Amino acid sequence: MAKTRTTLTLDEATLKAVKIRAARAGQGESEFMEEAIKKALGLDFLKHQWANAENMTDDEVMEMVLDVQKEVRREMREERREGSS
Repeated sequence: MAKTRTTLTLDEATLKAVKIRAARAGQGESEFMEEAIKKALGLDFLKHQWANAENMTDDEVMEMVLDVQKEVRREMREERREGSS
């Protein structure tokens, strides 16, 4: 997948933590941050699920997709409620 350059504004403590954790993981800062963002967005979960879908029937895949959709919608409703309070 093509990469796009972006700029983030982070407080010093967060940037320091990123640098330390990336170094400990043997990763560059960008790679570390991309993985962290994907994990926060749940993209790593979906990747894992799709990898397992190879051995699933069409009905099982559809059930999995609908379960994920329900969970995402539930989380979105909760976020809206929290934002409006």
